Amino acid sequence: MAANRERTFIMVKPDGVQRGLVGKIISRFEKKGFKLVAMKFMQASQELLEKHYADLAGRPFFPGLVSYMQLGPVVPMVWEGLNVVKTGRDIIGATNPMDSQPGTLRGDLCIQVGRNIIHGSDSCPSAEKEIALWFKEEELCNYKLALDSWVYED
Repeated sequence: MAANRERTFIMVKPDGVQRGLVGKIISRFEKKGFKLVAMKFMQASQELLEKHYADLAGRPFFPGLVSYMQLGPVVPMVWEGLNVVKTGRDIIGATNPMDSQPGTLRGDLCIQVGRNIIHGSDSCPSAEKEIALWFKEEELCNYKLALDSWVYED
């Protein structure tokens, strides 16, 4: 995959959906120049969420996290672009909104860690695993944006 074809997994959590922030979140990634290659609006199952958050399974907050994520629909997405994993995390901000800088999604829109509106992959291996968990290969759209030459030099 070319450098500008790196992919990341981004998910608007139930609080982000309920607060009507899906469009604002999508807009931030689009304005940066990243390309949306997959998106769903869905109610996540307990099984899917337990797999997604498996690395946190031993933590005391795990059951509450899985239950919370089932309270409403989520919007899982795949974004593509140069350094999209790291830059996506920069756009999102720190896990705890109180540690997030102004200008980040969490810094501007959240107060508590338990209601931090969005999930983003923290590494390329995590992104690959999360994308494969939430999307089938045929659900990922490969296409060229007309504005690519205005975003990328190559």
